[in-house]
Amino acid sequence: MVWQISSGIKISVVPSYEGNYLQNNRLHYAFGYQITIENLSDDTVQLESRHWDIYDSLHHKDEVDGEGVVGLKPILKPGTSFTYQSGCLLASTYGAMQGHYTLINFSTTQRFQVDVPLFKLCVPFALN
Repeated sequence: MVWQISSGIKISVVPSYEGNYLQNNRLHYAFGYQITIENLSDDTVQLESRHWDIYDSLHHKDEVDGEGVVGLKPILKPGTSFTYQSGCLLASTYGAMQGHYTLINFSTTQRFQVDVPLFKLCVPFALN
């Protein structure tokens, strides 16, 4: 697990390898990740959008932007958390992801970004 706190929001990530996947006659490696977003601040916030940078060891970089996470825009009161699971496909056995969420603070109506720390994606048989 990796975690990081920024702007009073703690992001924890637990990555996992899910298996191989054949897409368009090419082998891909499926990875999952569980993310917990915990509000350590004194204000109620809502997650509005996400940005991901996804890297693989073949020097490919994908960028993904979208509203919410897994179709939701969770509202987090102080001291509460939200956990979700998602995933990605890589063309190689090793890669990494990082990104950020854009949230809105209900007290100030200000939008702010919270970083998602870099986390590694690696198939178990590729580890030495």
